[in-house]
Amino acid sequence: MKKVSLLFGIHMHQPVDNFGDSVENAIKLCYKPFFETMVKFPEFKFALHCSGWLLEEIRTKHMDIFENMQYLTKKGSIEWLSAGYYEPVLSSIPSQDRISQIEKLNRYIKKYFKVSPKGLWLTERVWESALVPDLAECGIKYVVVDDYHFLSSGFDTSSLDGYYTTEESAKEVNLFPISKSLRYALPFFSVQSAIDFILSSAVSENSAAVVFDDAEKFGLWPKTHEWVYKKHWLQQFVEAVLADENIVTQHYGTYMKENRPLGIAYLNNTSYFEMGEWSLKSKQALALEELKQSVGEHYFNDIGVSFIKGGIWKNFFIKYRESNYLHKRMLYFSKNQDTLPKKALESLYKLQTNDVFWHGIFGGIYLPNLRDNAYRYLLELEASREKKDIFIEVSDIDKDGYDEFKVVTKNLSAVFSTKFGGQMMEFGSFDTFFNWQNTMMRRKESYHEKLFHHTDLNNTDKHQDGISTIHNDDLEIDESLKDELIYDWHPKYSFIDHFCRDELTLESFKGLTFKDVADFANQPFTLNKNKNSFSRTGGIYLDWCYETKLKKEYGFKTNSISLDVKCNSEYEERLFYAQEYNFHFAHPNRVTFNGKTLHNGFTQYNCDELVIVDDFTKKVLTLKMNQKCNIFGYILNTISKSETGFDKMAQEISFILTLPFYSKFKFKVDLELSDV
Repeated sequence: MKKVSLLFGIHMHQPVDNFGDSVENAIKLCYKPFFETMVKFPEFKFALHCSGWLLEEIRTKHMDIFENMQYLTKKGSIEWLSAGYYEPVLSSIPSQDRISQIEKLNRYIKKYFKVSPKGLWLTERVWESALVPDLAECGIKYVVVDDYHFLSSGFDTSSLDGYYTTEESAKEVNLFPISKSLRYALPFFSVQSAIDFILSSAVSENSAAVVFDDAEKFGLWPKTHEWVYKKHWLQQFVEAVLADENIVTQHYGTYMKENRPLGIAYLNNTSYFEMGEWSLKSKQALALEELKQSVGEHYFNDIGVSFIKGGIWKNFFIKYRESNYLHKRMLYFSKNQDTLPKKALESLYKLQTNDVFWHGIFGGIYLPNLRDNAYRYLLELEASREKKDIFIEVSDIDKDGYDEFKVVTKNLSAVFSTKFGGQMMEFGSFDTFFNWQNTMMRRKESYHEKLFHHTDLNNTDKHQDGISTIHNDDLEIDESLKDELIYDWHPKYSFIDHFCRDELTLESFKGLTFKDVADFANQPFTLNKNKNSFSRTGGIYLDWCYETKLKKEYGFKTNSISLDVKCNSEYEERLFYAQEYNFHFAHPNRVTFNGKTLHNGFTQYNCDELVIVDDFTKKVLTLKMNQKCNIFGYILNTISKSETGFDKMAQEISFILTLPFYSKFKFKVDLELSDV
């Protein structure tokens, strides 16, 4: 039997500043027992990547794990791989930041482990050839990608048992294709089945079995802790590998020195197949799944992957405008980083952490705490700049063809959209580094279909002597969630203008069953920056289109925003004007509205003041109106997929101020921020 080189690697990562109990849980269930097992077998060679923030957490809070890492490195067991220190998707950040982040992690590894990484873990395996020159500049000799990268670029499965060389602008790196079969087999198949999979990789005498995957599969994923440690899968696997004379554990760098490349390769801009699915909009993702089924599994897994593909990772900026906005705000500061104090660069690099910008089988952009962290870094950057009493800037921040109007006071950072009704799309303070406008639009996701057809769509197949993965495990279906699937027809910003013939109620607002008869809630306004005003000549659409002019003029102070609304319409009968707000809170269930929580909604009539107390930031948001309004509010949820099923996430509090009018009206509201 031919010998095979096992190139085994694990990748460790937690989102920067993740919840402490989440990190501790990963330590307890995964990282600690993994290295306690591996330290028994220093002769087992493997590769390791750990994101910089997590490495520092381990060094400062779990020195026993860190010392095991150092011991295994000194013994020659561990081969270290680099990446961006704060785990960015490298293709999504500028060249100078890629180099800075990789070199930062390189220095850290050199300082504490006395080695210089020559390989790179490619975050989420998002490959673009433009990365090559920057990687080469950082001393990177090889990168691990998926076999799917090669298959989708026209390579055959039988030719992926080694590594290839690629080039860009006369700079070179080598590419190792990670075996999807092995990724799905380890640690979910029995030890013997896993060994058989490795041996089956021996196409030639110098074949490599390449596997590099999330360490969290070894203890943190559902059911894996008991399987991997309590039932001793990992220890038995390592023992079986070391005992098999046909398997040689090697480092990637050693394998390169001993074996020639299989040739040259030019890969598509891609990630793994599932990522391509997730980056598609719902309708496209469902169509892709139908196409896969119609062509047949055999064709799709063989030749079909060259032609049947999803999108690229950057599609998430198209799919989620909230992600795109954060990303483009980051790019602005990256482009202007020479104007920032040096210490502010850490906030920039943290803002580039990948987790918040996308969504797949885990929470991602839907997780409020990840967005809170991202906006904290963004507000830290904004606060690091020299302050004027009022600073105004007009530019197309999110690159959608429409300008945004940014206002920075001594304590507030506020941004308004010309594309969407002169509405407020950012509202953060520098004394809290919290953005109350950190809201998510409720969208249809392709996996929502599972709430209606989970019997047909669930795939619970697993290997006969192993356990299920999160890709095919049973989903927990809560039938009541079906009623929560409400999709928004405009972004969930604030100062949104609605016009209705019928009076609104809490129920019609929550269910989006009220009918807006005008075109101001999701249409562009014209900006007059000299007067801080937005205007639109639109219409009220009933039996006829009645020309209606709406003007919104804002005023700004250190801790307050005022808005004057003026309306003049050809329609002379009674209508109802409603101004919608959507504010994000870390603990929405504990926020009070005029002293009341919103568990079952909030209704108050004939009110000219609304006092919102946020226990998390210890701030009070007060709205003062110049007319008596009816107020309806509720906690708005999104339904997103998680590791074990579906989560109902409280994203924000949505509320609306309503009042009747005839033809013409003026309405003023002041939004003030103060301490509890």
